[in-house]
Amino acid sequence: MPGPNCDILVIDDQAGVRWLIREALIDEGYSVDQAANGYEALAKLGENKYRLILLDVKMPGMNGLETLQAIKKVDSQVPVVMMTAYGELDMEETVQQITKPFDLNELRKLVRENLRA
Repeated sequence: MPGPNCDILVIDDQAGVRWLIREALIDEGYSVDQAANGYEALAKLGENKYRLILLDVKMPGMNGLETLQAIKKVDSQVPVVMMTAYGELDMEETVQQITKPFDLNELRKLVRENLRA
């Protein structure tokens, strides 16, 4: 069970996507926590410190962009990678993006680069 200083938080409404990402990153030695929506993610952010957040754009309720704004109010320093099936988003340059479906090796590389910084 991830503790108060977990490496990565994966936020996606699809359990299968969260599981796939979690397994791929645990195999790399990272501790991974998950949230099914923005509200759950914000609750976890209130209790934990993450080094990186992987955030789906299209989610019911609070969408990814709304969740991103709320995350940045809680922790303005945490890097966030937006996961989108819709190609390039018009967003601030400080947020990285990866397009679904993504190659797991591409995702691992992106995570390594973010956590090395």
